[in-house]
Amino acid sequence: MPDVSVVIAVYNTMPYLTACLDSLVGQSIGPARMEVVAVDDGSTDGSGAELRRYAEAHPGLFTLRRQANSGGPAVPTNRGTALARGRYVLYLGADDWLGPQALARLVAAADGWDADVVVPRQVGENGRLVPQGIFARTAREVGFTDSALAWALADTKLFRRSLLRGLHRREDLPVHSDQPFTLEALLRARRVSVLADYDYYHLVRRADGGNVTQRARPLERLHGIGAVQEVVERLTAPGPQRDAIRARHFGWELPQLLQAPLFELDPAVRQRVCTGVGHLVRAYAHRELLAGLQVADRLRLVLAAQGRLAALQGLVQYELAHGSPPIRDGHAAYPLFRNRRLALPDWVFAEPPAARDALTPGH
Repeated sequence: MPDVSVVIAVYNTMPYLTACLDSLVGQSIGPARMEVVAVDDGSTDGSGAELRRYAEAHPGLFTLRRQANSGGPAVPTNRGTALARGRYVLYLGADDWLGPQALARLVAAADGWDADVVVPRQVGENGRLVPQGIFARTAREVGFTDSALAWALADTKLFRRSLLRGLHRREDLPVHSDQPFTLEALLRARRVSVLADYDYYHLVRRADGGNVTQRARPLERLHGIGAVQEVVERLTAPGPQRDAIRARHFGWELPQLLQAPLFELDPAVRQRVCTGVGHLVRAYAHRELLAGLQVADRLRLVLAAQGRLAALQGLVQYELAHGSPPIRDGHAAYPLFRNRRLALPDWVFAEPPAARDALTPGH
């Protein structure tokens, strides 16, 4: 049994795939302790031929499968996971690459710390932005309330394979299928560790915009965010842990869907996005969670929850023309503030506690 299986879902990733495969055959852990499981999801750009070339040059290292295109990474990744034999599994994007010592260091940390999941430091390439909060320090054990773990829900981690039994990616999600999967694994893990001492995983921004998340449509993103909330509801109790996870999606990802590009969409799609966001807000966001958000984000979510698409468009137009509103008595004085027709409560416009503290002498 190999120590680690690297699972790759491949679809039209040339020429980036070559650097990915080079980084694997050059791993310091050596071929006897690893395997590469690559599932070609119907590539038409020569990716399949490149996989075969490497497999022929490195006998015994690669397990290859080819299938008709499934429309997203979930199906090939599930298939690759089922084929994996290692004690640990690491998921690698076919356009990304690993540092030479990545697998050896990750396996050593997982064994030494008895960790079910190890989060490796990730860096962006070609201008790819990667949140760095979770990588502030190497840590034997982290959770959602004492770290930025909620901002690290991609599956680009080392997992103990036994932890993954019974878990799979939802194959109805064209994007974000890894987030609910990873979240469930993190919540079920006995220990989650972080390695911040080396550039383990290099995330590449493709020049052609071909990264799955780069080309995602708003409704696809919304569907994925909803799937994450279902996992949160099922596996966490009300309290700080649940709120720490949800603060990411309600404080960033959902408000991002309600920015100016929304109003460039077909009106029917625009309405569906607003309605979908509103449903998630009503179902999962309590007042205390919303109160901790930035005013602009909170106001967007409240307007979506009330189905006020025209008011939301007016908010966006105001911000484009004027930027942030003035602050009056601790409230953001948008034109909607104390608007008699909308009758939104004052707390919707109140500066969050952290912002108020920053403006208070002594803080």
